[in-house]
Amino acid sequence: MSMPIWRTKSIDHLTGQQSGLKRVFGPWRLIAMGVGVTVGAGLFSLTGVVAGQNAGPAVTLSFLIAAIAASFAGLCYAELAGMIPAGGSAYAYAYTGLGEGAAWIIGWDLILEYTVGAAAVASSWSGYLASLLKGWGLAIDPRLLAIPGTPVTMPDGSTAHAWFNAPSIFIICAITALLMRGTSESVRFNTLVVIFKVLVITGMIVACIPFIHLANYHPFIPPNTGEYGHFGFSGVMRAAGMAFFAYIGIDIVSTAAQDTKDPQRNMPIGILGSLAACAFIYIVFSTMLIGIVDYPRLANDGSPVATAIDQVHMPWLAVLVKIGVTLGYISGLFGLLIGQSRIMHNMSYDGLIPSAFSRLNKRTQTPWTAHILTAIASSVLAATMPIGALGAMTAIGTLLAFIIVCAGVTALRLRSPHTPRRFRVPGGPFLIPALGIISCGIVMGSIDAATWERLVVWLILGVFIYVIYGMRHSHLHKTPPHDPS
Repeated sequence: MSMPIWRTKSIDHLTGQQSGLKRVFGPWRLIAMGVGVTVGAGLFSLTGVVAGQNAGPAVTLSFLIAAIAASFAGLCYAELAGMIPAGGSAYAYAYTGLGEGAAWIIGWDLILEYTVGAAAVASSWSGYLASLLKGWGLAIDPRLLAIPGTPVTMPDGSTAHAWFNAPSIFIICAITALLMRGTSESVRFNTLVVIFKVLVITGMIVACIPFIHLANYHPFIPPNTGEYGHFGFSGVMRAAGMAFFAYIGIDIVSTAAQDTKDPQRNMPIGILGSLAACAFIYIVFSTMLIGIVDYPRLANDGSPVATAIDQVHMPWLAVLVKIGVTLGYISGLFGLLIGQSRIMHNMSYDGLIPSAFSRLNKRTQTPWTAHILTAIASSVLAATMPIGALGAMTAIGTLLAFIIVCAGVTALRLRSPHTPRRFRVPGGPFLIPALGIISCGIVMGSIDAATWERLVVWLILGVFIYVIYGMRHSHLHKTPPHDPS
């Protein structure tokens, strides 16, 4: 008998698997979800941070590098999504192409990625909410706007230490409550929010073009400070690694196959459509942002859009943009929280984690247990960890998922060459997947050591849980798989 880690699911088994989830996504709703997740904290917060700390004006180049690497992975996602209409994203693809061990590793990685990503989005949203309310003469106690121990300035000018980031807890719980009401209602609301957000971003770009200062782009790649990742080309690559936080949307889209009508047709459209739209928005927006605000001012600015819009001295536009950004974060949290619940639902359905996570509420047909646990974990992280660390953890998790998906395309081309595919990656089974693995691997290697250490600790914990629980409770342990190919 083969080692448990090499057990694979057949494609026929995944195709016929019934999840009980309602199929409410069409191609446009999938693109809206991908754009909604991708055009969020990555654009509204991390763009300024990585420009100020790592790449300077060359942050535009960083987003371009990340987009190229993500496009290789996006093509691979599109092939697997059109071939395997199962929820679970990279987890399901790895289970079919690489085996249960790889599926567990990537599923465990995705749990971390989505939980931490939701925390990062909520943390960034808190700053924009405070800026918006301040413009209306409403102030939140500064001690409730930062992680514990952070020095903050009180209204009377004195200095105090922050308690925790309270608004981030509120928004996570609010979006979780919306998702628990039912997928159909939350999807309609999310689509409207995404349309409004894109209109606001477009309006801001058009309005701010006359205020761009070309001197802010010089030097385009600031000289390295002597430390790896702080400007110079290494800074561009470090920023590209952080930029992968932005492209998590294509992974989120692929988690929703079991909620999608005709997934073999609509999933590739949703994945590639959201990738193209988001790459364009990020490159244009980052170019505009640096042109308005000199990059050193953005190094520790969690709300660079608010800073930029305040500089153009158009109060009515500032209010509109801040409202749009504040509401826009809702779509990012929506995608991350729904993606997390679907990953846990699928792993539970396969027996790798307890069955409580695949149990659906009878009235709403949503996985309440997964939603509640995710909300608790994300709230704790958002309230107590800096956004830079949260963003880096999300980015490294996304990159690992992309690498495994690229490897899965090659494995399934060799293992199941005759299985119907609605979309095929051009260039055969090796070229694009290899380029995806190499480019994502290079960017992954540029991420700081502390983030790598956190990832390794999390994966070691995951291996321990798999050996103790998942390996023995796996449904494939009880029913040996049969792959008709």
